Amino acid sequence: MVLRSYKTLLLLPLLWGCATTEGVFHEVHQGQTLYRISRAYGVDERYIARINGIDDPSRLRVGSRLFIPGASSVLQVPATVPPSTGTPAAPAGVPPSASAPSGPAGWVKSPSPAPAAAPKPQPPAPQRTAAPPPTAVKGKFIYPLKGKILRGFGQKNGEVSKGIEIAAAPGSAVQSSAAGQVIYSGNGVKGFGNLIILKHDDSFYTVYGYNQSNLVKAGTFVGQGQKIALSGRPPSGGNPRLHFEIRHGKQAVDPIFYLP
Repeated sequence: MVLRSYKTLLLLPLLWGCATTEGVFHEVHQGQTLYRISRAYGVDERYIARINGIDDPSRLRVGSRLFIPGASSVLQVPATVPPSTGTPAAPAGVPPSASAPSGPAGWVKSPSPAPAAAPKPQPPAPQRTAAPPPTAVKGKFIYPLKGKILRGFGQKNGEVSKGIEIAAAPGSAVQSSAAGQVIYSGNGVKGFGNLIILKHDDSFYTVYGYNQSNLVKAGTFVGQGQKIALSGRPPSGGNPRLHFEIRHGKQAVDPIFYLP
């Protein structure tokens, strides 16, 4: 029964591939502020802060990635105080602007156009291969709820577990392990009852199964720690618990290496 239940996880990549996600991840650069980023994308600053779990919007870590809901492409966001680089050089083959004269009485002599460089041959595009999961980072995700681990990740006694199962009283609050978007919320995957799948940064997904009830719908953006479901029991019976997975693309990884 357990093996048959886990075979249904083969349906999950189909769900992920068919789900429509709207939003991009913006990498924070030196001098950028949450206010300037929100204005560039036209998304409320407080909403961006909430879904990304930002407590202090005035302190953004350079290199961190913010999920921008509703955006279709990554935009260039100017720094609040751009570095001084002096007078920009004129592009090759273009005369200086009349506002910056280089001769008597503002007279400008147009330089001769430079000969066009021959296009360089492009190397053949490398074949794409499945990228391995990035190095595990403790604390990248948080526990969806607190409880005893009833079942670990991996194979034991001939049974394969793609995630972990956490003991929880029925109706316990299940929270999002990281900020992201709900790409599935329903009970169409046999063996998992009410199921939720979230999509996160860097092609990570989290899976929450055996729920008594789901509290979010597909397409919803959620913040880290946001209540998304109430825990329940496996459809096949047994002690109340939560089934939880972390996946990178289609590959299941051991959640313990990513949790605090």
